[in-house]
Amino acid sequence: MYSNGDHISEDGQFQDHMEHEVPVQIYLERNHRDIGYVERFTPSFIKVNSTYYNRSLYTFVSRPGY
Repeated sequence: MYSNGDHISEDGQFQDHMEHEVPVQIYLERNHRDIGYVERFTPSFIKVNSTYYNRSLYTFVSRPGY
């Protein structure tokens, strides 16, 4: 499915991570901001750990097995 470190950005990828409870790590530029499970997503935001992250500002990375 996804490898550790894969960048994710498409709705289908976020849906997979949410359905299969695969953690995502969130970066702002090159700085780690958060890690957790996708709770919800919209065309503009991803909700992780009760926080909404703007999809155009943050980078989302798959972390299976975390």
